[in-house]
Amino acid sequence: MSLWVRLCSVSEAPKPGEVTEIVVNGLEVCLANVDGELRALNNICPHRGGPLGQGWLEGTAVVCPWHSWAFDTRSGRALPPDCGKVDVISLRVDGDDVLIEVS
Repeated sequence: MSLWVRLCSVSEAPKPGEVTEIVVNGLEVCLANVDGELRALNNICPHRGGPLGQGWLEGTAVVCPWHSWAFDTRSGRALPPDCGKVDVISLRVDGDDVLIEVS
């Protein structure tokens, strides 16, 4: 069964073009603001475990700060030539709260 939990307030969310990392209920989340749209991914890069939320955005992709692997924030897939995937986490804004869906 899934549950919606509060990740942060809208005012605490990253500004357009920025990313951050937040831990909620033991889940490490990379929260990205892509042109005003918030997107959530699992924060752990599958390459070497780097913290995606400490990286940066290039277009719609978040780039891992350790080895520059880039992941599309819509699909979670690594951009070529790399391969791999991170989980995309369902997100919604309810009033001033940013909520994510967790199992």
